[in-house]
Amino acid sequence: MDDLSEKEQIERIRGWWSENGTYVIVGIIVGSGLLFGINYYRNQTLDTQLEASSQFEALAQEVAENRLEPAQEIAAGIYADYPDSIYAAQTRLAMARLYMDQGRDQEAAAELQALLASGGNSEIQLVGRLRLARILLYQGKPEAVLTLLDGQEESAFSARFQEVRGDAYADLGRYAEARTAYAAALADERSSQLIDTALVNMKVSDLPDDAAAEMPVDPTAEAGTPDETGDETGE
Repeated sequence: MDDLSEKEQIERIRGWWSENGTYVIVGIIVGSGLLFGINYYRNQTLDTQLEASSQFEALAQEVAENRLEPAQEIAAGIYADYPDSIYAAQTRLAMARLYMDQGRDQEAAAELQALLASGGNSEIQLVGRLRLARILLYQGKPEAVLTLLDGQEESAFSARFQEVRGDAYADLGRYAEARTAYAAALADERSSQLIDTALVNMKVSDLPDDAAAEMPVDPTAEAGTPDETGDETGE
C-alpha cells in the first residue's frame, strides 16, 4: 500500500506540474526580473547620488575659494543633470552666498527665487526664504520682504521671520508693527536657539516712540512760516 500511495503521489505531482509548470516558470522569471530591476534601480540611484555629491563637493570648494566662473560652470551642470535632487537646492544656496560675497545681490536673489519656485517647504527652502528676505532688505525693498514672508508665521523659522518682518516694518516707518513683530520673535519658545535675542531687544529699544514717530508730517512745515509782511525770506 505504501508503494501504491507513493506512486499515486508522484502521478499527482506530475499532473499538477503538467498543468501549472508554465505558470511557475513564468513566475520565477518575472520575480527574478523584478528583483534585478529593483537592484538595478537602486544601483543607478546610488551612482547618481554619488555623482551629484561629488559635483557639489567640487562646487563647495570653488565657493570657499571665492572663484565665481568655475563655480558657475559646476552649478550649471548640477542644475541640468540633477534638477530635482537635494544637491540642486544646496547649490542654489551656495551660489547665492558666493554672489553676495562678490557684491552681486541681484544674481543672489535670482538663485534664491529659483529655489523657492521649485516648491515645497523643506528646511532648505526656509533658509532660502530667510536669506532672500535679507537680500531684499539690503536692496531697500521692505514691502517685498513683507510679501515674501506672508503666511510664514507658523513655520519652523517663525522667530527669524518675525525679526526680519520687524526690520521691514521699521524701514517703512511702521514702528508699532515693527514692535509687534519683534515681540513675537522674542516670545517664540525657540527664540534663544534661532535669533540673537540681545540684538532684537536692542532693535526694540531703538524704535522711536510710536505716537511721535507715526504722527503725520505737516507738508507746509518745511516751507517756513511767512512773517507779518508776507515775505517768507524774512528780508
